[in-house]
Amino acid sequence: MKRYAIVGAGSRGLYMYAVPIHEKFRDVAKIAGVYDPNYKRAELLKRRAGGDFKVYNSFDEMLDDSKPDVVIVTTVDRYHHEYIIRALEAGCDAITEKPMTIDEEKCNMILEAEKKTGKKVIVTFNLRCSPFSAKMKELLGDGVIGEALSIHFEWLLDTVHGADYFRRWHRRLENSGGLLVHKATHHFDLINWLIEQEPVAVNAYGERRFYGPTTDRRGQRCLTCGYKDTCSFYLDISSLPALKELYLDCEDVDGYFRDSCVFSDEIDIFDTMSLNVKYSGGAMMSYSLTAYSPYEGYRLSINGTSGRLEAETFVGNTSKMFAGASVNRLRVYNKRGEEIVINVPIFTGGHGGADEVLQRLLFRGGPDPLNYVAGSRAGAMSLIIGAAANRSIQEGRAVFIRDLLKDIG
Repeated sequence: MKRYAIVGAGSRGLYMYAVPIHEKFRDVAKIAGVYDPNYKRAELLKRRAGGDFKVYNSFDEMLDDSKPDVVIVTTVDRYHHEYIIRALEAGCDAITEKPMTIDEEKCNMILEAEKKTGKKVIVTFNLRCSPFSAKMKELLGDGVIGEALSIHFEWLLDTVHGADYFRRWHRRLENSGGLLVHKATHHFDLINWLIEQEPVAVNAYGERRFYGPTTDRRGQRCLTCGYKDTCSFYLDISSLPALKELYLDCEDVDGYFRDSCVFSDEIDIFDTMSLNVKYSGGAMMSYSLTAYSPYEGYRLSINGTSGRLEAETFVGNTSKMFAGASVNRLRVYNKRGEEIVINVPIFTGGHGGADEVLQRLLFRGGPDPLNYVAGSRAGAMSLIIGAAANRSIQEGRAVFIRDLLKDIG
């Protein structure tokens, strides 16, 4: 039985790891301890996950005392590298939420530590594990469109989900790397995984056009805002039990507001982004991310030597556009002009059933023919597209991956 120490007791640490380990995997996994700078959240995680482990006052104390085999990292993104490296140096493997880290410097540090210690880093890209993604992977693996040559990828976040990134710690570039790293690392990994190529160069544009100080009608946070009765972005966390318990009731410890204003002047990440990527096998991708769409989902087209794959998936439960009905549709066009339409069933559970698939592989192991479980190289090759995009926007030029990653081979 493996022992898992958890660092970071936010919603992901609680619901993706701690509770499932307690409820579904107790025969093969044991929580050895938890550490979070906010001790109230750590205590809440302990209560929700059975309570048969200790809350620690420091990460190093947890490593020394709990003797874990694996450390699960679910902290603010900017700290991922610190905990991953310290875990590896202590002789533990590490499982980390995406992104593996937020920039090339920290990425290189992780890769070097993994090589030096001989321990292993797993990055949890649950988007790979959805039935929709799996069907695309199978189709491409069967050669239905031949060799991938060009990709067009549009991702839309609506003003429910998208706005939430501008309330939370993600809204500062120094914390998350912006949406091009924190959010898009999923999307970039999906393409890397689907076409089995790695990025070579990135050219990007990004602006903040919707959120941030675009109106004078704003406050520090929703809870105390003078405009809450008229603001369409008002979030009453006191009325939402999960958010109240995990954040509002714990904010006296660290002063973190889960309902900060989406129009704050401290926001420095982009909400409108586009980029081009050149790949090692010759493929090219155009990608855009919008964080204020009327509806949520994505459109993806892959053109190959023998045909074209089109994918569209939209989430009905966050958008009035689909009246509660989600869409998971694939279309394949061959050179004869024939169309094959595949409607992939909608699955329940975290991230459309993807979380449950990934949890089983992480904690029980077993066959993984589609390579759902990603290592540090995949983590690096996805986050580095976002990091290169940030640099490209800042410097106004194309950025080459070889200039960012050391000794990647």
